[in-house]
Amino acid sequence: MKRTWTIIGVADVAASFGWYQSLFGQPRTSPAHDYFGQILDTDGTVLLCLHEWGSHDHPPLMSPANGKPGNGLLLFFRVDDFDPCLARARTLVSRFEEEPHLNPKTGTMEFALRDPDGYYVMVSAL
Repeated sequence: MKRTWTIIGVADVAASFGWYQSLFGQPRTSPAHDYFGQILDTDGTVLLCLHEWGSHDHPPLMSPANGKPGNGLLLFFRVDDFDPCLARARTLVSRFEEEPHLNPKTGTMEFALRDPDGYYVMVSAL
């Protein structure tokens, strides 16, 4: 099996870590490092990696000034608790990018919001 580890640059790993844990209804824990954290599913699968801007020498993660965060990137998550996730999401942002709606192509409910760093996050029901 092969898996992708999506890594995004963030201003504050701990804050983003907490934000995503809240969105997914996970218990609050701390990231492994000040500069890096992994959001994990209950089975240990990596859902998303958060990397502090400018830590280490990864060229695309040096500075958000090198491009608009999220340009060309859609963080798309499928969840098995759509309605509770929607309720949690409403506590995290003042407005959605896309209100909850039925996607006619997939036949599933979905909504979109921005995370603390401006990344576009789409949440879809399984």
